[in-house]
Amino acid sequence: MHFPFKAIGFDWAYTLVDLGKEDDRKPLKKVFSFLCSKNIPLPDFEVFLDTSRKIFHPMIEMSRNTNQEARFEIVLQKLIDQFKIPFSEETTLKKLLEIYYLEVYSERKVYPEVVTVLKFFKDKGVRMGVVSNTTNPGFMKENEMEITGLKSFFEFAIYSSNTPFRKPHPSIFNLAIESLNLEPAEILFVGDNFALDVLGAKDVGMKSAWVNRDRKNMPSDALPDYELHSLEDLFRINSPAV
Repeated sequence: MHFPFKAIGFDWAYTLVDLGKEDDRKPLKKVFSFLCSKNIPLPDFEVFLDTSRKIFHPMIEMSRNTNQEARFEIVLQKLIDQFKIPFSEETTLKKLLEIYYLEVYSERKVYPEVVTVLKFFKDKGVRMGVVSNTTNPGFMKENEMEITGLKSFFEFAIYSSNTPFRKPHPSIFNLAIESLNLEPAEILFVGDNFALDVLGAKDVGMKSAWVNRDRKNMPSDALPDYELHSLEDLFRINSPAV
């Protein structure tokens, strides 16, 4: 097999990892229970949850219009301020974020073929990195990389929560290009979201592979360079896209 690209950039969610049922109730309940165990006075949990959603949901909507990422640590800080939750050596923002996200990550699963595919390309000398839109703080995404066992495969990971803009803004793709120090056309970007991953990558000159696990209809306004129904389909790519 002659793979025609020097590097691959991967999206994270639903490309490498199935997020499962995303639900803010369970992880926030974990945070709430932890605070209660420290005898910190709090409102009813439903009030706590509703307040969180009223802060976070508009931030997410705004991020879709501006491409500036929403960040959940801001939401948690606002909850702490609003309900006058005192910090201590045991109760810190970082600790609460760890409690929240370890519960979130417990629902996630790496797709079955991912490790085999990543190992194959690493052994072939193809360089790899991750470019991910995420509201999670970067230090917790690094923890998730460790938990999933995928960290060793990647030279770098760029998270929108650590950068000014999220995909499909060109700046986040350009950070990947700079990290690899390659020409854009020498990099294949692989992702499941057509608008964010395929069009965003193409706009900066990268080649694109659309992960279409559910075999959705191809959007009519543009075409990916490659369509994948599993990451194993990367093994079939042995000539450059025209």
